[in-house]
Amino acid sequence: MTNPVLADVLRGDQVESRHRGSVVVCDASGKTIMAVGDTNKPVFPRSAVKSIQALPFVESGAADAYGFGNRELALACASHNGEPEHASLAQSMLERAGLSEADMECGVHWPTLQKSALDLASSGRQPNQLHNNCSGKHSGFLCTCAHEGIDPTGYVGADHRLQEMVRDAMENVTGAKHDPAHRGTDGCSIPTYAIPLKNMALGFARMATGEGLAPQRAAAAKRLFEACMAEPFLVAGTDRADTKLMQAAPGKIMVKIGAEGVFCAAIPSIGVGIALKCDDGAARAAEAIVARVLEIVLRDDKDLGPKLKALANPVFRNWNGIEVGGIRTPEAYA
Repeated sequence: MTNPVLADVLRGDQVESRHRGSVVVCDASGKTIMAVGDTNKPVFPRSAVKSIQALPFVESGAADAYGFGNRELALACASHNGEPEHASLAQSMLERAGLSEADMECGVHWPTLQKSALDLASSGRQPNQLHNNCSGKHSGFLCTCAHEGIDPTGYVGADHRLQEMVRDAMENVTGAKHDPAHRGTDGCSIPTYAIPLKNMALGFARMATGEGLAPQRAAAAKRLFEACMAEPFLVAGTDRADTKLMQAAPGKIMVKIGAEGVFCAAIPSIGVGIALKCDDGAARAAEAIVARVLEIVLRDDKDLGPKLKALANPVFRNWNGIEVGGIRTPEAYA
């Protein structure tokens, strides 16, 4: 099937580009509340499910053993900018477990925030793995290995015990089989598995409510979501959609972007999960669409509505500060 247009990009008042995709909202029982487009097609969730991948970090007792609180738990779920606060916290996590940046297997890239990259370069330094946007997740992985007495060498491999723990958690929470036939390799080198969009939404609903999860897992999920909502800057960073959305609704919504136009979200107070995918992989569209879906689902929240509406219809300005267009998302998705 051809997915519908979920967002228009405007130049002036003319449509310049269009983004098609699919969206699903469901509760923890699997009941569909809203569905648009093909929500059964397998999609790689990429970084959108880092909070689920972080469950073994909490369940194993590693987080408590090293004295970690909301800040470290949020960073373990993050796709951050590589700002100094992010890199230094990842380093601190590793040091508490007797590890270092050299133990990481996520690879190196410059901070994604331009200012942080320029500051690093102007000081004559090169980036390292702590600046990788996934360094918090990998720090959590390594701390889990250290606490469990697992040799961390090759921890990014699909057959490593750590990744088996992560895969088991993903299957249990999303209800989708994670098999080699649907496996790829993520940007930070860990396995990623294509699953139906609805299972991603179901996973987030279960994480938000604990419904369908064993008590220990439900408690770990609650801690991770609450940590992200308490520390939204550490989940993403300066001028990032995840941070802006959670700051707009403190303690009300948990959101997490994934690469290639994927976004997941949850609203714990009403027990629903949200997942979406832009067919063309555009993050700019995914960010606007998730804000619109949240506005639709939270239509009775009169205080939050205007904030979400603004994020769902961002304005574009050129280098002279002149308004030239923006993104338009529909008032409702049929």
